[in-house]
Amino acid sequence: MALTATEYKYVELDEGNVPIIAGTTMKVVELVEAHIAYGWSPAELHLNHRYLTMSQIHSALAYYWDYKEELDADRERRFEYAEKLRLEAGESSFAKKLRAQGLIAPKPPMLGALS
Repeated sequence: MALTATEYKYVELDEGNVPIIAGTTMKVVELVEAHIAYGWSPAELHLNHRYLTMSQIHSALAYYWDYKEELDADRERRFEYAEKLRLEAGESSFAKKLRAQGLIAPKPPMLGALS
């Protein structure tokens, strides 16, 4: 896999120009997602990703803040893709069974159906 060095010691761009944490296969956006979704500090990120050094984590977060707009657009694109797949897959038979038994809440109305 051909990698391109960046000005960030622990961030490289893969052949698709996706920033990854050097020495790993973890995308910067994946670490950022954990940082945002769980509110984890760099120390908590390290606790949950012990294979990363604190230097790698700080370098990845610095890269994110310098390229925030671009990486946030990537995060949004990933979310929309996952949501599309979720909607296409529909509700699982297991969830339907639990819902029929009243063990989980009724399905909320679709956003477009509220008006």
